[in-house]
Amino acid sequence: MRKAKVLFKNEEAGVLTQYDDGSFSFRYHDDWIANSAKQSISLTLPKWEKEFYSGYLFSFFFNMLPEGSNKQVVCKLNRIDREDHFSLLITTASHDSIGAVRVMKMDEA
Repeated sequence: MRKAKVLFKNEEAGVLTQYDDGSFSFRYHDDWIANSAKQSISLTLPKWEKEFYSGYLFSFFFNMLPEGSNKQVVCKLNRIDREDHFSLLITTASHDSIGAVRVMKMDEA
């Protein structure tokens, strides 16, 4: 299992998890949900108390991934398998992303 924190405007909004079977979940933090001033990170991931599940990387996060020659370069330089979307996401979206959302690897306790 791998986890990443999802930041919205540099504030931690929730956690993205990839399970050993390759499926994913996303959950907002309780304090994010409780604060009416905080908005959802995406229209496809509305601000609910429930956990979202998917058999593959959510389209919102998948659309943050590089494509084409940019993907080739990132994968080669960072030794990432081209099909490892989670590693690719935390490598590219932790610092360089378009918009207000960043995804950063969580250190394992």
